[in-house]
Amino acid sequence: MTSVPTPIPSRTQYVLEEIKRRILTGRLTPGQALVETELAAQFGVSKTPVREALKTLAGTGLVVMSQYKGVTVRMVDADMAREVYDVRLLLEPEALRRAVRRRASLDAARAALTRADDATDTAERSLANREFHRALYLPCGNPLLGRMLDEVRDQAALVSAVAWAASPSWEREAGEHREILRLAQEGDAEGAGRALHAHIASFVERAFPGVLDQEGQE
Repeated sequence: MTSVPTPIPSRTQYVLEEIKRRILTGRLTPGQALVETELAAQFGVSKTPVREALKTLAGTGLVVMSQYKGVTVRMVDADMAREVYDVRLLLEPEALRRAVRRRASLDAARAALTRADDATDTAERSLANREFHRALYLPCGNPLLGRMLDEVRDQAALVSAVAWAASPSWEREAGEHREILRLAQEGDAEGAGRALHAHIASFVERAFPGVLDQEGQE
């Protein structure tokens, strides 16, 4: 029997989404301490919703809770990038191929691409980029596959935020996005999958050179 998830109280949800947004847009940086009392004051809430939000974020891999150091934004290193992007490379292109084969609507991906092109700041562009990728894999026809990719989505965005801060590459990636979408809209499932795989691999290799070469060496 499948258990029903416990609903998150609205105040906790608000705090959760706001902290996540700040992390994924670079306002809160890897290694930065997240102090309950300070966050509660910023959001005008008690410490309880902040504490619950931080526990949820720890479960998604965006923050780390330590008995001695407290709560901090997760650090991004080559090992983390390899783990997260290995999952994306294995699953995301296949999800897109399935979405194309079943002639799923890609209107949401097209809309996200337009929002990214029209974005006036890094935060807006980053969020639109996340939505573009999700709109490609979500209509794959396999809800479990979609949820598996959702589980690494935030961690992938954290890697991206760090990489973009060090070396912005929006224009190149926007061009790759347009090509992926063009192939998908033309019904070329294999071509779209290959283009998406190349796009994901080239991004993580630019951010962490040689990271994909380490697969299978442990």
